[in-house]
Amino acid sequence: MAGKIPDLNALVRTGTGKGAARQARRSGNVPGIVYGGGTDPLPINIPFNVLLKTLKEGRFLSTLFNLKVDGHDDVRVICRGVQRDVVKDLPTHLDLMRLHRDTKVNLFIPVEFINEEECDGLNKGGVLTVVRNEIELYVTAGDIPDHLTADLTGLEVGDVIHSSDITLPKGAKSTIDRDFVVANISAPSALRSEDEEEEGDVIEGAEDGAEEAEEEGGEE
Repeated sequence: MAGKIPDLNALVRTGTGKGAARQARRSGNVPGIVYGGGTDPLPINIPFNVLLKTLKEGRFLSTLFNLKVDGHDDVRVICRGVQRDVVKDLPTHLDLMRLHRDTKVNLFIPVEFINEEECDGLNKGGVLTVVRNEIELYVTAGDIPDHLTADLTGLEVGDVIHSSDITLPKGAKSTIDRDFVVANISAPSALRSEDEEEEGDVIEGAEDGAEEAEEEGGEE
C-alpha cells in the first residue's frame, strides 16, 4: 500500500486564459487547474523544474498528492492529465482533481515482478514476457497502492500469470471483468528455434511423401 502521501507545492495563478498561461510558462512555471470536490476550480502554477523532476520519478498519474497552495487548505489531488509540447515532449499544462479519502477513482497501477531468482523457468533460460505492465483498478483514493506484485516463485517455462494471481488492495477491483493474462514464462529462444526447425522438417517430410504418392499414382 501507499506510504506517506507526497506534497505537491503550487502557487495561485493570477488570471485565466491563454494569455495568463503563456505568462506563467515565460516565468518558468507550468499552468494547471484544480477542479472537483464540490469547490470552484482553482488556477495554479507549478515550477517547471519541480514538476519535471516529479514526472521523471514515475507513476505520476497513479500517485495521490497532498496539494499545498498558499492561502488554501491542503487537499488531496490526483493528476488526470498532463499536456505536453508536441515537439519537445515537455509539460505545458496539467489537470488535478480533488479527492476525498473515500472517493473512488479509476487508475492504472504498475505491476512489479518479484523473486525472479526463485523462478525455475527463468533459471532454465526461459524469458519473462510481460503482456500488461500495469492494471487499471477501480480503487478508493485513500487506498491507492504504489504498485501491484506478481510473484514468480516456482514458475516453470510455459506457466502463465493471470490477473487472478495478483492480490488487489481491499475494496479495489479490476475494471476488466474477465481473468486476463498479465505475463508468461516463454521458452528460451534457442529452444523455440529448434522446435520450429523440427516442425519444418515434419512439414517437408509430409510434402515429399505427397509428391512421391502423386508420382506413383501418375505412373499407373
